[in-house]
Amino acid sequence: MKKIIFILFFISIQFAKAQTPSESPNKPPVVPMPKGNSKISGYVIDSAATKAVEFANIALFSKITNKPVDGTVADEKGAFSLNRIAAGDYKILISFIGFSQKTIDNVRIEKGKDLDLGIIKLASTFKQLDEVTVTAQKAVIEEKVDRLVYNAERDISSKGGDASDVLKKVPMLSVDLNGNLSLQGNSNILVLINNKPSSIMAGSIADALKQIPADMIKSIEVITSPSAKYDAEGAGGIVNIITKKNTLQGLNLNVDGGLGNRSSTFGLNGNYRKGKLGFNVGGNGRFIYNKAFTDLEQSTELNGNTIRTSQKADAFDHGFFGQYSFGFDYDIAKNQSLTGNARFGIRNFNRDQNQTTYLYTNDVESSASKRDVYSKDLSNSVDLNIDYVRTFKPQQEWTISTQYSQNNLTNNFDANILNQGGDLTGRQRNINLNTNKEFTLQTDYTTPINEHQSLEFGAKGIFRQVNSNYQYLLSAPGSDYVIDPKRPTGFLDYAQNIGAGYLSYTLQTSNNYTFKVGSRYEYTHIKANTGESKIDIPAYGFLVPSVNISKKTGESSTLKLSYNRRIQRPGLQQLNPNFNAANPQNITKGNPNLKPEITDKVELGYSTYIKKTYLSLTLFSRLNRDDIQQMSQRSDTVAGAVITTFQNIGKEDNYGTNLYATINITPKWSVSANFDAMYRYIEGLAPDLEGKSITVSNTGWSFGGRLDSQAQLGNGWAVQGNFGTRGKRVQLQGSQTGFIMYSLGFRKEFNQKKGTLGLAAENFLTNGMSFNSELNSVQFKQIYNQQIYNSTIKLTFSYKIGKMSVSEKKKKSARGEEESE
Repeated sequence: MKKIIFILFFISIQFAKAQTPSESPNKPPVVPMPKGNSKISGYVIDSAATKAVEFANIALFSKITNKPVDGTVADEKGAFSLNRIAAGDYKILISFIGFSQKTIDNVRIEKGKDLDLGIIKLASTFKQLDEVTVTAQKAVIEEKVDRLVYNAERDISSKGGDASDVLKKVPMLSVDLNGNLSLQGNSNILVLINNKPSSIMAGSIADALKQIPADMIKSIEVITSPSAKYDAEGAGGIVNIITKKNTLQGLNLNVDGGLGNRSSTFGLNGNYRKGKLGFNVGGNGRFIYNKAFTDLEQSTELNGNTIRTSQKADAFDHGFFGQYSFGFDYDIAKNQSLTGNARFGIRNFNRDQNQTTYLYTNDVESSASKRDVYSKDLSNSVDLNIDYVRTFKPQQEWTISTQYSQNNLTNNFDANILNQGGDLTGRQRNINLNTNKEFTLQTDYTTPINEHQSLEFGAKGIFRQVNSNYQYLLSAPGSDYVIDPKRPTGFLDYAQNIGAGYLSYTLQTSNNYTFKVGSRYEYTHIKANTGESKIDIPAYGFLVPSVNISKKTGESSTLKLSYNRRIQRPGLQQLNPNFNAANPQNITKGNPNLKPEITDKVELGYSTYIKKTYLSLTLFSRLNRDDIQQMSQRSDTVAGAVITTFQNIGKEDNYGTNLYATINITPKWSVSANFDAMYRYIEGLAPDLEGKSITVSNTGWSFGGRLDSQAQLGNGWAVQGNFGTRGKRVQLQGSQTGFIMYSLGFRKEFNQKKGTLGLAAENFLTNGMSFNSELNSVQFKQIYNQQIYNSTIKLTFSYKIGKMSVSEKKKKSARGEEESE
């Protein structure tokens, strides 16, 4: 904690030295005019989506000279104000890219009186071309005040893939070959779908991401320093996946699909809206098929003997991932709305694997065996939610949210044990059934205090129930299965209830500082047992503070400083005590006694525009206590085997930087680059030769980078390329090697943009990728090599059917006249 206070103190001194902002280069040139004491204010929103138009341009013109006399830019909530306006007659011009320009005429200012224009709606710019909507295109990556947004719908090379294919290209995120996600080197991340947690994330985030088709994703939001409003869960930060939806009037149907040598996809999504009521339905399925090869070399020390394992295996993976949803939204009244959604997910992943294992005792072969293993990783999930929103006035809002989630998981395997001649000598079966249930009730209230201050507060209750039933069975050839006496039947009943409340305050000063400070308190009560005995896990409460400070050093540059504390509670996969021996020499199991991991993080960021180039630099320090890490040790009952579980090992310190740049070489060609470096120090307890705990540590650097380019070629053609690399990752007992990934994609639009055809390839110059890890301790040494044949080529298509439009409404303007929206 002393380190954090020192870093905060040092950075805050440098932060305070930032220069005062220069004049905005985006404002129109103004003609000097006498200053008055009146103010003009208002809010700019999107007429179709009913959300703020961030950073809209507002220009004030004199009615006499028809020249601009003042101007400003709306904030991230769409609010704007023009101060010190003299009495007179004016007109106001409001504009932003992607929206129709709006003019408010006959604006009269009386001496000493303010004018509130209220809500001003801008309409999206599009033309109806044979039932096709053409909208303004966003940049692939947008830097907003409190988050980075990756607009996945602009990414042509990810079509036909899944969420992990999209996340590989998002700045600060990394996805390894097994689909595991990390943010700034931390894999303990809270993943949300449309701002809500989902039960499909409970088992394994890597597996859950494969259930979400890339074509369903609109954007990815990366939040490295969440405010007090967000759950404290997720030590590394928050990744929010926003799926596509449509709020325009009419009927729309979109068909997507893809064929490839490693996967095939098909999806059907539709929207219908009439007046105040809208519906959306969606269904997406993805088939995968892949091959892999593994090579395991490990040795253990037991009773003065060295037992060496040499194992080779080849595997064939095949599976189906599906997700289906139904939702509605209803405008109860002008200031009230009700939304609901039901999401269903299916994962059916199967692996056929052939293992050949040789054991050597003191370099003398002691046994040889073969195993044919068929494993099933299955799940079905459901998320049901209903949300109510009441808006009192701009920026004053009350919401009530409820959600029920359930995920049923099956992790089974069957193994045939063979001799060297291939004859069956026995069979083994592991049955592991898991259920994760969760109910959430939440209420939030946001209100402005005045023009420069706002307040947010709320409360939330989360009620979780995790169950796991598992057993091992054995069978001799021609006999029925019986319970394995060495691995008896097990059971876990784990109830976790969380109560939370938060308060957040925002202040914007006249010299362009923004302060957002808050605190969240979460109390967790756990009740757990294994059927035979109670697991004593004390209840705990944590106060989670957050501080976010930003300083605009001109319209094109922003300096940010943040501090927050996060909690990482163990997940189902880490808690499940099932003894998974699909590979009897490399066994895994969970630990129901895990405590939460606590993280303190300080982050300093700077972003700026230099002509056509956008630059962003981030420095961070992240200090973890009760760090949850995988811990491996030898087995004292299975010769030569290593058992891996999860432990609260001790502490982990990370210091890193991320540099991101994008340049728009032409309006249709952009290039972006991302580089990150991180230094990690890990310290914890590990067993020695006699099984006693000793302190061990490991340290090292990790580097990564990515280069992306995309271009519109004309006549509906577009091309995008990507190259990325990830360096070695340090663990307490060893390290994992890095990898290189690359892709190239083309897309062609046809029939007036109703349809698209695409061709994309990934890692197409090689026959696959290698993924290696090395673990070392006084008890064992392990080298594990994995070769994945993931060279991919896929053909994708999509077609839009239907007609969407924006309805014409009339409203009263600030002057009492009717205007079209």
